[in-house]
Amino acid sequence: MPMTMKVGFFDAKNYDRNVFNACNDGDDLEIHYFGDRLNEESVRLAKGMDAVCIFVDDVCDRHVIDLLQKNGVRLIALRCAGFNNVDLQEAQRCNIPVVRVPAYSPHAVAEYAVTLMLCLNRKVYRSTNRTREWNFKLDGLMGFDMYGKTVGIVGLGRIARCVAEILHGFGMKVLAYDLYPDKNYAKQHDIELVDLNELYQHSDIITLHVPLTSRTQYMINNVSIDKMKPGVMIINTGRGKLISSDALIQGLRSGQISCAGLDVYEDEQKYFYEDLSDSIINDDKLSILLTMPNVIVTSHQAFFTKEAMSNIAKTTLQNIRDFAAGKTLDNEVKS
Repeated sequence: MPMTMKVGFFDAKNYDRNVFNACNDGDDLEIHYFGDRLNEESVRLAKGMDAVCIFVDDVCDRHVIDLLQKNGVRLIALRCAGFNNVDLQEAQRCNIPVVRVPAYSPHAVAEYAVTLMLCLNRKVYRSTNRTREWNFKLDGLMGFDMYGKTVGIVGLGRIARCVAEILHGFGMKVLAYDLYPDKNYAKQHDIELVDLNELYQHSDIITLHVPLTSRTQYMINNVSIDKMKPGVMIINTGRGKLISSDALIQGLRSGQISCAGLDVYEDEQKYFYEDLSDSIINDDKLSILLTMPNVIVTSHQAFFTKEAMSNIAKTTLQNIRDFAAGKTLDNEVKS
């Protein structure tokens, strides 16, 4: 009889428990749910576990990975696509494979990115707040036709392609930049491949769909914002540190950026996924963004659909089962 794998599940929310329990239809995986995020203090909970399952805001740096190894952990399973919070070189040195969920539902994130565009453009959030106070005036609520406008998509992976398909349906011109572009795909789907400077210059809306790397960190900064078309809308459903918050705020104040939709924030790990309604937030940049009437900040929820969560659970559990069975790890991340 195969040995049962013990899995330490960090930063577990009720919805995580419900979805993973529903998908864990075997007795070969024994999941231990912890409400704590993985970090230097909580890593002690992993003692005796064969694997840990972590999310975007868990800390898995060099020191934590060393402690995981000492606690007997043999696998790090990310239940997300991004892996920027994991020290891959240290994991490799410790002989601990890292697996992820490369694709769960590109439609979920793409649809959410477009949702942010529409809500910002047509001031839906402002209108809703007004009508709840019996104010039905239209002053300040004027938007623009998406039809005929130009969207610049940074990155051309699965999510970005879904965004392009949706916005083509609105009658928009689609520009895209990708470090390694699929020219055949772009040609077949009427996507114009351009360099970043051209994308910045001509786009009415810019939406970010690239991973966080040393190359992309703070790619939206004072220099890049100055190159953009005045009054541009910026959407970020990728990673918070793609955008310098200081530069974004400056661009919003000057009017160079007309509005911004942020499902992520550069220091979100301190706040997102928690109820802090009775707390004082000591982050001046986040506080400023939350008070701006032309900014929408949501809590990294673009992925959060029934279909995506089910796919995340199934892929994560299969990754762990493949490791236990000694199979090739198709979703392994290597440094």
